[in-house]
Amino acid sequence: MAKLWGGRFSIQNLDEEMQRLLDEFNASLPFDKNLWEEDIQGSIEHAKMLYATGLLEIHELDSILKGLAEIKQEIQQNTFIFNNKDEDIHTAIESALSKKIGNAGKKLHTARSRNDQVALDFKLYCRKHNILLQKLLTKLIQTLLDIAKEHTLTIMPGMTHLQHAQPISFGYHLVAWCMALKRDVERLKVCYEISNDCPLGSAALAGTPYNNERENLAKSLGFSHASLNAMDSVSQRDFALDLLYNIAMIMLHISRMSEELIIWSSYEFKFVSFCDNFSTGSSIMPQKKNPDVAELLRGKCGRTYGNLISLLTTMKALPLAYNKDMQEDKEVVFDSIQTASISLKILTQSLKTLTIHKENMLAMCQKGHLVATDLADFLVQECNIPFREAHHITGVCVRYAEEKGVDLSTIDVKSLQSVLQQEIQAFLSRINQASTQHHVIKLEGLNTESLHNILNLENSMQRRNSLGGCNSDEVKKQIHSLYTWLHEII
Repeated sequence: MAKLWGGRFSIQNLDEEMQRLLDEFNASLPFDKNLWEEDIQGSIEHAKMLYATGLLEIHELDSILKGLAEIKQEIQQNTFIFNNKDEDIHTAIESALSKKIGNAGKKLHTARSRNDQVALDFKLYCRKHNILLQKLLTKLIQTLLDIAKEHTLTIMPGMTHLQHAQPISFGYHLVAWCMALKRDVERLKVCYEISNDCPLGSAALAGTPYNNERENLAKSLGFSHASLNAMDSVSQRDFALDLLYNIAMIMLHISRMSEELIIWSSYEFKFVSFCDNFSTGSSIMPQKKNPDVAELLRGKCGRTYGNLISLLTTMKALPLAYNKDMQEDKEVVFDSIQTASISLKILTQSLKTLTIHKENMLAMCQKGHLVATDLADFLVQECNIPFREAHHITGVCVRYAEEKGVDLSTIDVKSLQSVLQQEIQAFLSRINQASTQHHVIKLEGLNTESLHNILNLENSMQRRNSLGGCNSDEVKKQIHSLYTWLHEII
């Protein structure tokens, strides 16, 4: 089969196997055929421009548009024959068009190169899937918010270093997940906007002598404007790298969410249970119910990192303008888009069928002395003890609870009261010896009723009513704010 560019070449006969291998090595058609829809879209608008500028007759335009419509239908119906000897999707479609309509098809490539053609097709594809990913993210956020609003009073242990820290609500934790996903949507929006320049009409690298009405072309293809510099237009893949980075961030957040779901579904926690459809069993241990789907979601993050690094490495030392190395740009993008799309759909559905065990979350809050900070704050606010001293005194109380084998939230209050009085007196002795100024301590607030109130887990959660805190009313405001944002962007 003659190549579109074959005029200046005198091709030597190679043995059949080497020729097959060389054709396969050069060809991008096996993967860039994914761009067929964008290629036809670009060709339709390009043909209309050629007619508008007098480079095509009306009958030629009609013939081209009819031929492209037939090819589109054939591809949709899986009757179009792709041949690797066509090299790429652009050549495959142009060759098929020329066979259908003759010389009019051969005029279609006037005033463009495969360089600006592929840049256009690939950018259109990335922009289309950018929007699709945004929609999948908003569905996931919606699902999380729907769960979160039912659990603003479901107490669970908040953790740092995977150690019990302070009581929060399950709804509050899910809102934190939503905030990360919201940033993913906003990054995709920025990515979409900065890829709003159309490369079509740049030709090989230097523009074209034809009046190709690039601004009109850009508008007809859904861009806000034409790209400013033809050489840059065909040389850059920033739009693909931006999308790969955004997908890597999406998968990072999915991986972190999956990690927590995996931990929470273990018998040690048992905060949640996955639906059987999103779990698998063991080939040897009949009792096992493994969170394999969540583990796969966590694991697929790595391949999207690899795809990003792969294209960054390909592009890092390429001279301007187009180089064949850039053929390596598409497979990694296609793979990352598919990975993220499937992951978002599966995660969303797995959350809709998740069983939440509130009683286990509450029971876990009674381990790890989650109210310790509340006791320290109480000593500061009610007893006029400096925070650093209050921190030390509370630490002594925690040690006392550990020795008694109880949690600070369930300790005998009178015993705690005795320890506190002892430690406060020791503090007064130290400070009065070190300073001539008399430090006033207020002990009237140190009564059993106040201590019961301070050591209550729900009270501890509700006290944190600062902006962004875990107080249930604050969490409801956060949920409302995110719902409002969703309605504005959908």
